[in-house]
Amino acid sequence: MISEPILQIFGSNVQKYRKERQLSQEKLAELAGLHRTYIGMIERAEKNITLCNIEKIAKALNIEIKDLLEVSIK
Repeated sequence: MISEPILQIFGSNVQKYRKERQLSQEKLAELAGLHRTYIGMIERAEKNITLCNIEKIAKALNIEIKDLLEVSIK
């Protein structure tokens, strides 16, 4: 399955910020009020999530929504 670039960017950023905060997928899911497997699917760019869930994840990570959409240059 080939995912959209925006989903890959978003998923990578969720994973980056989650790991920076030393959170497991399970803990992030708990903080955001979402299911653990859902977080995994987001990080793997398998889910096109709603704006409401984007906001929940940003709040759980204590970052702004725009931070989850930043393109990182490697």
